[in-house]
Amino acid sequence: MLNRLSFFVLFVFLASGFSNAFAQNWTGATKELYALFDTEWEANLKDNPTFATFLGDKRYNDRWTDSSLAAIERRQQHRLETLAALRKINRAELSAADRLNHDLFRKDLEEAIEGNKFKRYMLPITQQGGIQTADDLAQFIQFQTVKDYEDWLARINAFPVYMEQTLALMREGKRQNIMWAKAILERVPAQIDKMAGAGGERNPFYAPFVNFPKDISESDQTRLRNAAKAAIDGKIVPSYKKLKDYFVSEYLPAAYPQAGIWQRPDGADYYAFLARSYTTTEMTPQQIHDRGLSEVKRIRAEMEKIKTQVGFTGTLQEFFQFLRSDAKFFYKTPDELLNAYRATAKKIDPNLTKVFRTLPRTPYGVIPIPDKIAPDTTTAYYSQPAADGSRPGYYYVNLYKPEVRPKWEMMALSLHESVPGHHLQLALQQELGEVPNFRKFGGYTAFIEGWGLYSESLGEEMGLYDDPYDKFGQLTYEMWRAVRLVVDTGIHYFKWDRQRAIDYFKANAAKTDQDIVNEIDRYISDPGQALAYKIGELKIKELRAKSQTELGANFDIKEFHDIVLLSGALPLDILEINVNDWLAKKKTAK
Repeated sequence: MLNRLSFFVLFVFLASGFSNAFAQNWTGATKELYALFDTEWEANLKDNPTFATFLGDKRYNDRWTDSSLAAIERRQQHRLETLAALRKINRAELSAADRLNHDLFRKDLEEAIEGNKFKRYMLPITQQGGIQTADDLAQFIQFQTVKDYEDWLARINAFPVYMEQTLALMREGKRQNIMWAKAILERVPAQIDKMAGAGGERNPFYAPFVNFPKDISESDQTRLRNAAKAAIDGKIVPSYKKLKDYFVSEYLPAAYPQAGIWQRPDGADYYAFLARSYTTTEMTPQQIHDRGLSEVKRIRAEMEKIKTQVGFTGTLQEFFQFLRSDAKFFYKTPDELLNAYRATAKKIDPNLTKVFRTLPRTPYGVIPIPDKIAPDTTTAYYSQPAADGSRPGYYYVNLYKPEVRPKWEMMALSLHESVPGHHLQLALQQELGEVPNFRKFGGYTAFIEGWGLYSESLGEEMGLYDDPYDKFGQLTYEMWRAVRLVVDTGIHYFKWDRQRAIDYFKANAAKTDQDIVNEIDRYISDPGQALAYKIGELKIKELRAKSQTELGANFDIKEFHDIVLLSGALPLDILEINVNDWLAKKKTAK
């Protein structure tokens, strides 16, 4: 899973291009296309300063993204104008590669334009993040100069405007009955309290001012620290107190009593759109639900085999309970758990060359999820590297309550979030050569998360599931994603209540209660996203099986992985076309 900011960047920030530094003698349609890409890239960085910060571009580090209703309407109008400009470009004059760039750019624009009518922007806060976690942005900034600190101060001083814009969106959402379920919003007040109740240097916004580079003078350090404490007390804390008052007194009482977005006036249409968008297919919620049920049945049979292999004689439910509760499966302290995650990553790294020819140059690290959000956050997530190479990728792990973080899940989880999962795929994508930035830094959830889930299965070929409990962990994680197809559609399309979804999850996977509840609440607050994993993985496995059948002894797993990865994240239908073209060329060359 990508972290909250990465996820926002990849799947909301849709219209972008790239710096056409390699454009030399282009003429005609190609020149027009790349000029549009370049213009849109720069315009969107300026209009989305938090995205620019995430990429490592410091030009707009002194401001927040304008979240006003007027700005949102302006962006929609700009998308329409950009689409009109794109349509004027003669696609027939473009090369095959640039026709793909053109078509993906158009697809992203059209989807953003269509999605705007569902007004997701009126839901700016969930238990997974929002303005109550705005300080997280600091972790993506390299604080090296006085200006870096002054820019962060400018953001602190501008925070009340950002808060007012957020409150305006919430009020309008409440007025139009566009809300989240009460069950997830009840988690938020405690998160706000951690910001509203911490003044001066105790506030998370103060974190960058704790340590300074040695070349910043003592006088500047003192000045900046004093200014930060004053701004936090005068701007940040009062803003969060205002949010807390509104949230508790008006917003939370108006939340939906049930879990799903079917309670929205346009709930059925919105969920169908999300299902198409996240899976990059035309599958209906019913078809997705049915596929989930069949996958759950298949994986349960595989689990039974492992249960028998380890000599457990009880039922599968009893085996689940054993895996959730026996002390031998858990570390006692957060430090032990963190060290074990880091050791797992080191075990994976040298085995990558067994199944990969091309590896990224960019490194990654394994670090804890911040304490303030860990209780309400899933087991782990990944944050991609900075665009300029100034920040590595990070695999964030949840150390809250190590007694509910089983050892047997760590290998599958690490394969997904680090390598050969998210880090390998996204770092390679960022290192692609002459590819527009909207493809280097964007993508499609079904591909990205489908690749992550597929990567878990590669542990078998890499020799990393020598312990049957680790293999059961991989099956548990595959089951987890199959269950998602059932419960996400169940909650948002078939009107399941929250407890029914929790019970179904618990009946089919050995995940701990803490994880199951957090996962279900994640699906409630991010409808449709959870569908992408299994649908994407099934397509990659289908294409691999087809390739092995058609090529026989000539099939090379390393070459197949290059074909899948080295065009970046793609819609699943385009991925299938790429693989079929490769197969045709391979068979012709025999």
